Amino acid sequence: MYQPFPFEALTTILAIILVLWAIPWKIYAVWIAVKNDQKKWFVALLLLNTVAILEIIYIFKIAKKSWAEVKTDFRNAWVSIK
Repeated sequence: MYQPFPFEALTTILAIILVLWAIPWKIYAVWIAVKNDQKKWFVALLLLNTVAILEIIYIFKIAKKSWAEVKTDFRNAWVSIK
């Protein structure tokens, strides 16, 4: 049977989107854990893959970062890459 858009392609696209979503959050959360000398959080954030859920909880609840701080840090990181 002909499928114009196979299921495998859809799952691949979804996986790529999830990875592109999770990587910046993971890097930022791990960076904050190192900066705050929180070794247990560093290991947990580095090893557990929660599609950025644990990372976002850590950034906003544990590290107590505001959305403005996160936005500024992401913007500065993006500018430094260019």
